[in-house]
Amino acid sequence: MTYAGQLARSQEIADKVARVFQKRAELAQREFTERARDAGTRFFSNGGPNHFDEASAHAASPFNGYGYAVDLMQRSVLFWDTLRQRGNNFIEQTKRGLEPVLHFAHEMLIDGRTFARPVNYALLRIVPPEGVIIHPLKRPYLIIDPRAGHGPGIGGFKDDSQVGVALRAGHPVYFVTFFRDPQPGQTLLDVCAAEQQFVKNVRELHPDSPKPAIVGNCQGGWAAMMLASSQPDDTGPLVINGAPMSYWSGAWSEGEGDNPMRYSGGMLGGTWLASLTADLGNGKFDGAYLVENFENLNPANSFWDKYYTLFDKIDTEPARFLDFERWWGGYYLMNREEIEWITRNLFVGNKLWSGEVRGVSGASFDLRAIKSPIVLFASMGDNITPPQQAFNWVADIYGSTDEIKARGQVIVGLMHKSIGHLGIFVSGKVAKKEYTQIASVLEAIESFPPGLYGMEIAERHGENGKTEYEVSFHERRLEELTARFNRFERVDELPFEAVKQVSDFNQRAYEMFAQPFVQAMANDTSAALLRAFHPLRAQRWMFSDFNPWLAWLGPAAEAVKAARKPDTEGDVLRHAEHCGSDMISASLDFYRAMRDATTEAMFFSVYGNMFSVHRAQEHEAHEAHEGHAEHEHRTDPRDLPFVQEALASVTHGGYAEAVARVACLLMRRDEPLPLTRMVLRQELAADYAEYLPQMPRDEWRRIRGEQEIIVRYEPEQALAALPDLLDDIEDRKKLLTLFDKLHDDSRMQGFEPTAAQHDMLARIRAALPVKTGRTARRSAPAH
Repeated sequence: MTYAGQLARSQEIADKVARVFQKRAELAQREFTERARDAGTRFFSNGGPNHFDEASAHAASPFNGYGYAVDLMQRSVLFWDTLRQRGNNFIEQTKRGLEPVLHFAHEMLIDGRTFARPVNYALLRIVPPEGVIIHPLKRPYLIIDPRAGHGPGIGGFKDDSQVGVALRAGHPVYFVTFFRDPQPGQTLLDVCAAEQQFVKNVRELHPDSPKPAIVGNCQGGWAAMMLASSQPDDTGPLVINGAPMSYWSGAWSEGEGDNPMRYSGGMLGGTWLASLTADLGNGKFDGAYLVENFENLNPANSFWDKYYTLFDKIDTEPARFLDFERWWGGYYLMNREEIEWITRNLFVGNKLWSGEVRGVSGASFDLRAIKSPIVLFASMGDNITPPQQAFNWVADIYGSTDEIKARGQVIVGLMHKSIGHLGIFVSGKVAKKEYTQIASVLEAIESFPPGLYGMEIAERHGENGKTEYEVSFHERRLEELTARFNRFERVDELPFEAVKQVSDFNQRAYEMFAQPFVQAMANDTSAALLRAFHPLRAQRWMFSDFNPWLAWLGPAAEAVKAARKPDTEGDVLRHAEHCGSDMISASLDFYRAMRDATTEAMFFSVYGNMFSVHRAQEHEAHEAHEGHAEHEHRTDPRDLPFVQEALASVTHGGYAEAVARVACLLMRRDEPLPLTRMVLRQELAADYAEYLPQMPRDEWRRIRGEQEIIVRYEPEQALAALPDLLDDIEDRKKLLTLFDKLHDDSRMQGFEPTAAQHDMLARIRAALPVKTGRTARRSAPAH
């Protein structure tokens, strides 16, 4: 590319960055203005200075001002005393070495610290609470919590949680926990190997139960995917919640919302900073730095909202605040090898979905090897794991809907409209709605035909007034979902290639020129001091009984509680306080929006141009890519290898292939699938098992997917070839008997066949005559 071309390309990038930045700035300004207006409106309509009734006149009296001042002082003392209690809890937790924040009793079954390659992981069995009955033959659940700075337990943080939902449904529940300090030399691959042993142990404990369901939260989600891809025969359905799988993905569109986490690797210069931090910790990376990054994502909540909520509701809020801070304030450690593996292979390298990551045995993690159904749960309101990061990996490894079907895979997507990243795991409402319904459908989705489905949960009021949920599934095309989630066709991911190159350069430079000196200076004492004086830890232990200057605070709080009479909720001054808080929160949100917009603009300005410079022929390559993409778009899907393979086998197979093909020929298309219909399908399959092929479910899904491709592209040939699959008269009779029994079953009365299904059924019967003088022979399946 000539200098003129490079200059033109840079100008093009600058223009686009400026347009997006302007849109983001306008959106931030509009939201701030609206919030400020709403705060003022609420103030003046709820007892403000222009509200001249008798109550407000009394509220504005000096006596009431005195009452508000007393209430303000009392709340202040109780607020600071709550922070003191938080500090005391933090010190006690630290002395005990930190423990899981599980709400449920538990017992340790396996301690990974005793393995040949020890890891700081362990397998727990959750002890069911009194009154909860566990059915040993039900599918066990294995829950993997994230190890991203915090400690374990958020999946069982309270009654309404993933653990609680599974227990109330009668399932045995197991939990993968970890300790604060990693074992010397342990790696993420060692952890994966340990979790494989945990799964095998759970299977041994429940030999007559279905394979265990694996629930992975955030970082635990991609850990569960690695586990399932390396051990596909031992894992049941996977439930992956808020897990970032495609790290470069996100939303870069005008005014739609941004995802600042994906830019952090580039703006920090890559992975070298994680290595430096681990070296300063004498080989251990402090998880408090990760938590600090999370807090900085939402300064309004981290620095104001959660504290003002405590201050405003000081008589009721402390218990909930302290319970949450017990988890949020527990900071765990990683080995340098672990954090470097994560940052190089996942955060910056984005290698998990591509098959470039290899396990202990040397084999790569191929996510296509997973045989069990996968449920992906994400939220549009999550700015840490946006839906693009949760779902784009499907398009990356499969490429098309037909490949998903050809491999016999079932992938179900569930989307929340607004909840944030943390709420996905800790919200009681999410547990009662989404997780309860996910648990209720895991058995059904194993019998789904292969494909990509959207799960929808509708609320309605039952006869007793309680909220009830109706679950339905809609089959989706991968190509349509990819286009909807990625309006810029993922061209905004190209600069991350430059980030990867810069990161590799900086990492090598750090290792050559700085790392030897840093490691020589670091020791256990300096590392302990760095951890102790990290701002997140210091703010806790400094505000505790460890500080002698706060000896008065506890007795003062007890005295305030004895004299406490909160009665200022209706005061003008209290309303003014709320208004002021709303303004501070709105200002911090405005700051965040402008900061993120500026970071995004800087990222694309730097790495967009760098990508162009390092790819001198990028413009021509882009044009070629567009032409190639257009060519691919025009290419007949029949030319895809797995489609050709399926079509070539149209006359090959036996009874199993025939049953699957008939099911595809009779399938209702473009209709929602209510859960009740899927449950009925399971019941019918169990009742008429003697007429159905008996084989593992994953093998049946593969056959069903292959037959669906045949029916999709060559429906007439698929119908005409049925006699080749069923040239045994007894097999034909068995299949036709199954039709008759289903037709006569009273449970099928609510599902009347359509006209098209009636016609197809008649054609199938005509294609399979059973009165023939020809000697019947059984053909061996071709596969």
